[in-house]
Amino acid sequence: MQRLRLILLIWLMANSQWLTAAKSRITPYLADSAANTGIAIVVCPGGSYSWLDMKVEGIGVAKWLQSQGINAFVLRYHVANVSAYMLGYRVLGIGNKYPKMLTDVEEALLYLYQHADSFRIDTTRIGVMGFSAGGHLTMMSTTHNRTQYLPKFVCPIYPVVTMSDKRYVHHRSRRGALGVWRQFNNTMRDSLSLEKHITPDCPPVFLVNCVDDPIVKYQNSELLDSALTANSVPHKYIQYQTGGHGFGASESKGTEECRQWKNEFIQWISNLNQ
Repeated sequence: MQRLRLILLIWLMANSQWLTAAKSRITPYLADSAANTGIAIVVCPGGSYSWLDMKVEGIGVAKWLQSQGINAFVLRYHVANVSAYMLGYRVLGIGNKYPKMLTDVEEALLYLYQHADSFRIDTTRIGVMGFSAGGHLTMMSTTHNRTQYLPKFVCPIYPVVTMSDKRYVHHRSRRGALGVWRQFNNTMRDSLSLEKHITPDCPPVFLVNCVDDPIVKYQNSELLDSALTANSVPHKYIQYQTGGHGFGASESKGTEECRQWKNEFIQWISNLNQ
């Protein structure tokens, strides 16, 4: 096993492009002209800040939004990547870390604002939607945004929220975001714990999760809901009993109960600016 790891290390070092994640980029899924609502959403797939579920939580979500007249832009943001784990991530500290993924979503929002006319986007209806760790990034697009290009609404779906509450923290996402050594830094943990950074000027939030989620404890969303309520932030929180995790916009994953979130979202977004 040690010899195999050494051979793999030598090969990867000789092919260094494998040591870093692919360059972040956004892929547009534009609504048909006749159906275009002017709404644009940056879609952030989940994957514990270590990989990206592009099929279910990226492309699948984007095509569903597109079918509803919503312009979707799937974000391939920086993550730790698989090679970091293969090389002994805990020791070498290899892999992309915060704030790279935050920079990616900030740049995606900038891109949408700058190209709003060509994409027929209403700049008052630009938002971010994300799943699991992507839900955490979705909220950071407003709570931690360092630019003037802010989302007008955010939609974290079964999101990772806390990085500091040991009862509910999702350890893989924390390690993926902060890296091996910073994950033990209490200041860094607090800095990325969303429940501690909600302010009254947060845009409207659409929040969904399931009690039977086996991956990210459902209390993450309850912490976020409580923080939003305490700061009088307009939001809709739907907690389903069944559905688990990772269902995205799928018509087969999850349960019939949790798949209703899509209808709820379309109704919510349709009424948001009325």
